[in-house]
Amino acid sequence: MKKLGFLLLLFVSFGFVLQSCDDTETYAEKKEKERRWIKNYIEKNNINVISESDFKVDTITDVSNNEYVYFDDSGVYMQIVERGEGEKMADGDHFEIIMRFIEGLVETGDTLSTTNIYDPSAYDVMMCSKSSGSFTASFTQGNMYSNYGQSVPTGWLIPLNYIKLKAQLPNEYLPKVRLIVPHSAGHSTASSYVTPYFYEITYQKKR
Repeated sequence: MKKLGFLLLLFVSFGFVLQSCDDTETYAEKKEKERRWIKNYIEKNNINVISESDFKVDTITDVSNNEYVYFDDSGVYMQIVERGEGEKMADGDHFEIIMRFIEGLVETGDTLSTTNIYDPSAYDVMMCSKSSGSFTASFTQGNMYSNYGQSVPTGWLIPLNYIKLKAQLPNEYLPKVRLIVPHSAGHSTASSYVTPYFYEITYQKKR
């Protein structure tokens, strides 16, 4: 009788294990859910997506038409709100960049995750270099550094190909972009949970 009870308990336990396995999402399922979130976010915000080839004609996104360019390789969507003044980063450049930003969850569409825009004395800083057309960067201070570590999301570096940087520029002339960043081009949390984020970011060369 005891043996029968033990076998019954073992069977029930095994059933719970199988059920738990069935409830676990695969990576492919998580990516599919991420694609749906991004699609819903684009539709909800009336975003007009243009191709990379169309964008490269003049490297302009029409803000009045709410245009975002989609980059095939990274899966990032970008809108250039303000190109800025000064110069684009050139090969061999190595300097600090100040950033103020809003980060939100694409999944909900309006949930603020973190930001540094409400405190005038608060900003994020990354040390950035360009070599052979590629950017490398690491956070040295700020919210992103505190929340996610030194690694800069690759999605944050894409705008550096198109914006101009200058020190001591008035806020209204700072280069500003909006981004939709999938987990593969995002920070450690985005990558771990296969979660996309949206951003509004200004960039400024530090003196």
